[in-house]
Amino acid sequence: MSFLIRVQLPDVPGALGAVATALGEIGADILSVDVVERSSGLAIDDLVVELPKGRLPDVLITAAESVDDVEVDAVRPYAGVLDTHRELELVEDVAGKPDQGLEIFTEGVPRIVRAGWAMVVGPGDEGARTLTASTAAPQLKVLDLPWLPLAKATVLDGEESWVPQTWQELGTELAATPLGKPERVLLVGRPGGPQFRAAEVARLAHLAGIIAVVLSG
Repeated sequence: MSFLIRVQLPDVPGALGAVATALGEIGADILSVDVVERSSGLAIDDLVVELPKGRLPDVLITAAESVDDVEVDAVRPYAGVLDTHRELELVEDVAGKPDQGLEIFTEGVPRIVRAGWAMVVGPGDEGARTLTASTAAPQLKVLDLPWLPLAKATVLDGEESWVPQTWQELGTELAATPLGKPERVLLVGRPGGPQFRAAEVARLAHLAGIIAVVLSG
């Protein structure tokens, strides 16, 4: 089974190699690596690893944190590998079928930002309404979103009163960004974490900005 493990480690030569060696010693096979963020001598990396059958994901945390100054932010099941070039592919798909562009974009976003689901929301008669949603997104037609309209991309507090109880129980981390206008917003959820980093929110905003231009063309 494959897992996504997010690690904080010193941004120095050999640090990632030491983590890879520690994971290899427990039989974990690293399928892909993506640098999420680098700042102030610290790196945040996402690794997709495959564990032998019967091994529990807890061993990933123990192995990674056996390396000095390494901390594990989160571990969760993950299908596939990380592909940092999917943004272009998604933009091309949206441009090729503009009539279905919003649906195609919403379905593709979770793979790019490694989230569980995504939905596009806008104002409705009784609060915010779902305009389109990815396959795994919660089935909610109406939402109470006090932050709508949204001026800029941001991380949202998953424990605020507007957040549905089921999302809170799953420890869902949330991020949102305007999609062409403040009244239309892309909302992305990661059940079980990890929390969205500033670099990820910036990436999400950049992608949403490109898609908004493509859809308006």
